Amino acid sequence: MGGSGRNEEILDKIVLLANLTDQDVEKLHVGGPRTVIDYQVAWAKTYLKEYGLIENTGRAIWNLTDRGLNDKLPSNEVINSHFRNKRKNKSKIKSHYNTHDNENNLDTDNWIEELNKKLFSISPDGFERLCQRIFREKGFSKVNVTGRSGDGGIDGEGILKISLISFKVLFQCKRYKGSVGSSEIRNFKGAIPNDVDKGIFLTTGHFTSSAKLEASKPGTKHIELIDGVEICNLLKELSLGVKIEELVTIDEDWFEQFN
Repeated sequence: MGGSGRNEEILDKIVLLANLTDQDVEKLHVGGPRTVIDYQVAWAKTYLKEYGLIENTGRAIWNLTDRGLNDKLPSNEVINSHFRNKRKNKSKIKSHYNTHDNENNLDTDNWIEELNKKLFSISPDGFERLCQRIFREKGFSKVNVTGRSGDGGIDGEGILKISLISFKVLFQCKRYKGSVGSSEIRNFKGAIPNDVDKGIFLTTGHFTSSAKLEASKPGTKHIELIDGVEICNLLKELSLGVKIEELVTIDEDWFEQFN
């Protein structure tokens, strides 16, 4: 892959190399929105980063380090042992910790699941308004929630202007548990008029492989897919409903050079 890749590119490559079936790929981790394979790959990247073989230089972008390019890959046992020992030698101090707010302080490995549960607890109308807010924060204008019935699943519309060019967009936002299949994407496509440039489908769930193929099928209007994990990451990026507290880490190993 040229030494770097985005999360989705890396995941697609792993699926291909491991010859995984659609059933393997679509199995959900603790009910979603993340899949088991996505969850496992995320931990693998964490371990490889700790060992100095890869690094992330931007949101969802990973690169091989010089060590990752040139060194022989160590065994899983060696990487796991290194990871555990490094964690043991670090003291973590959480700034501005408030015991009253403890129930809202989420561990790094479960915040997406917890946030997704919160998204599913709000009303359908509330979820549409939340998606409307996300579009506005990301630069869309004239974002309206239509709330119409019998419209093929269209929940709203907006305009995205990039430099001198404007794009008219229709969106559908559904709170789903589990997976969204190709039929939902096909129905949404069929409801989009010819004068609309793009369709966006947002869900708290996960898109099946067939849904992804349907969304990008040649000769038809391309549909952008935003699943539950990406919605959670967007809320984190935009600081909407998510508070990121400072975490100060003391690296005991670093101070050894002064002894």
